[in-house]
Amino acid sequence: MRKLPLALASLAAGSVAGPALAADLNVSVTLPRLNVAAYHRPYVAVWIERPDNTAVRTLAVWYEVSNVAEGKDWLKDMRTWWRRGGRSMTLPADGISSATKAPGTHAIRVPGARLSNLPAGDYVLVVEAARELGGREVVRVPFRWGAPNAGRASGSTELGAVAVTVTR
Repeated sequence: MRKLPLALASLAAGSVAGPALAADLNVSVTLPRLNVAAYHRPYVAVWIERPDNTAVRTLAVWYEVSNVAEGKDWLKDMRTWWRRGGRSMTLPADGISSATKAPGTHAIRVPGARLSNLPAGDYVLVVEAARELGGREVVRVPFRWGAPNAGRASGSTELGAVAVTVTR
């Protein structure tokens, strides 16, 4: 068998993992405008899980960052995220945590480099929202990492449309 020069061998190896490494993950989360007497912006967590519900990576956590100590106390209201990995996170986390968002559609773009160690395969994007004097809701959107595809689901109360797109 003929040996390839080192540069060619690394190029050939990179082409096998290329689609997963070159892909970006784009997420769109809609927070509906609710007609309630006292509206409080929801806390929201966005993360990736394997199909067996094991958490892989938290992508975003929106909570009260102006008063970090008090804001962190209420993160456990997002029960699913908290139990699957939120309680072990150190917040604030650079590039992940930010302030709560107003009603509307919000985009999260995760460059492929940030997910470079994520093996190609089937995953679920999970978005959970919890609101003071309101409810709690979880929306799950299956997607495939490593090839261009898209998925969409919708909540019924605290969350609107949630979409995930994997692009090259």
